[in-house]
Formats: sequence, C-alpha cells, structure tokens
Amino acid sequence: MASPMRSLLTDPARYVQSFRLFLTNSTEHQCMREFMEGQLPAVIASIGNGKSTINILSVGGGAGEIDLLILSKVQARYPGVTISNDVIEPSADQIFKYKERVAETSNLENVKFTWHEETAYEYESRMNAEKKSKKWDFIHMIQMLYYVKDVPATIRYFHGLLEAQGKLLIILVSGTSGWEMLWKKYRSSFPLDDLCLYVSSADIKRILDSAGLKYQLHELPSHMDITSCFIEGNKDGELLLDFLTETCEFSKTAPPELKRQVMEELRKPECSEERDGKVLFNNNLSVIVIEP
Repeated sequence: MASPMRSLLTDPARYVQSFRLFLTNSTEHQCMREFMEGQLPAVIASIGNGKSTINILSVGGGAGEIDLLILSKVQARYPGVTISNDVIEPSADQIFKYKERVAETSNLENVKFTWHEETAYEYESRMNAEKKSKKWDFIHMIQMLYYVKDVPATIRYFHGLLEAQGKLLIILVSGTSGWEMLWKKYRSSFPLDDLCLYVSSADIKRILDSAGLKYQLHELPSHMDITSCFIEGNKDGELLLDFLTETCEFSKTAPPELKRQVMEELRKPECSEERDGKVLFNNNLSVIVIEP
C-alpha cells in the first residue's frame, strides 16, 4: 500500500512556514550571528587583499539575514571596496524577502547584488553550458547541502571556483546534534525522495578528508524549543514535527507506531534535554571553512 506520507518539500509554502517557525523557536540564527561577529573576521582577513572588487557567492542565501551580516564583516575589513554579491536561491518567496531586506538596509552602496532563482545544480549546469567559470573570493553554503543530489560533486564544483586566497564556508548540522540521532535511526521511514538528503558535518568531514582538502571545523551549540510538539493538536507543534521529519503533515499521515517511536525518540537525552519544563532539541551546528 502506498504511504500517504510525502516530503515537506512537495509543499513549498508549508516548508517555508515551518522553516520560519524553526528559526523563531531555535537559537539557529543567534549562534550563527555569534560566529559571524566573533570568528568570521579572521576567516575573511585576507580574501580581498589587493583587490578592487571582492566577489562573494551565496549558495542557498534564503531571505538574506545571515548574508547581510557576512557582507557587513567584509565591508568592515575592506572599507570602500566594491563587493559583488551573487545569490543562488530557488525560492522566489525567499528572494522577494531578501530584496526587501536589502532595500531596508543602509550602507550597501558599494555592494552589487545579483539574484539567481535556481538551485545550485541548475547554476552549475547553466555555467557549464555557457562555458563560464567565474572565480570567487568567498563562497558560503549555509544549511543547504541537504537539498543537493550529489554532495561531494557539489562541494568539488564550488571549491573549484575559489580564487587563490578564497575560502569556502559551509554550515550544517553537527554530527553531535539531535538531528544525527533522529535521522540515522528513522531516515528510511521518512519520505525523503530525491528532494532532500540527510547529511551532517560528520559526512562532510569524510568527504573532505578523502579529497585531501584542508579545512577548519568550529562547533556551534544551539537548541530548538520543541515543547509544543508534545501538545496534541497544537498547530506550531505540528509544523515543527514536519520540519524535524521533513514530512508534510507528519502528525496526520505517519503510521501511529512510527509517530509514537519518533515522539519517544525526541525526548531521549541523545536528542533533547528537558529544562524548566521545556523540551530543548539539540540543534548543534558545525562551521567548516575550506581552504582553496
């Protein structure tokens, strides 16, 4: 019998809704911001040396919250230098929000934005077809490697576009996170199809080691409040469960036994901790900075 469960990515509006709720309920952007404030300046310290224009490529830039913070750090390091910021983002809704955010932000006079409404793979295919291989001083892929078909090939392609002093920055869930525990156990039960894969920093480390690439790894502690997931019929809880399982309407479509197991798993210490009456899911992130 065909399963009624389907991937959350088959409903883009619900995906974006659940993603935004995830950001509201988690310290995801807060811990990224702390990294950008504290450690990014050292990462970008020499990317623009001797350049009149710094070329930055944002792969999966979303609505631009983190992108604009990165740009502010590059501007601080290289005052007055022209920055060309290209954004690859398949969601028209997210690009619209990104453009709104740019319009509301001051001090971007020296930044030229170009948006490409396409996936990383579509961008790569288009560049190959046009026989173009523009080089970049800084490329970042933040929380997007779950949505590519071939992770090693994607890293290889974008790494190959780095300038001699460029850097490739990847952020994704840590191998020590609750995501790792949940997905290693249940990935075969979730309707992943080919829209989404589960990867963590543990997988990326293996890929980089086997390719002989040099990199630094930073761990960012983060959590997400999933207390509402345990309140039957709670709309926010249902959206967060969809996000955790990448399943559209998980509460309504999952077989009862699977739902029971997942709810039990989410409370285990490997996934979450209970603090002040809240269930806090381990959302630890890893930042990987790859040398050219």
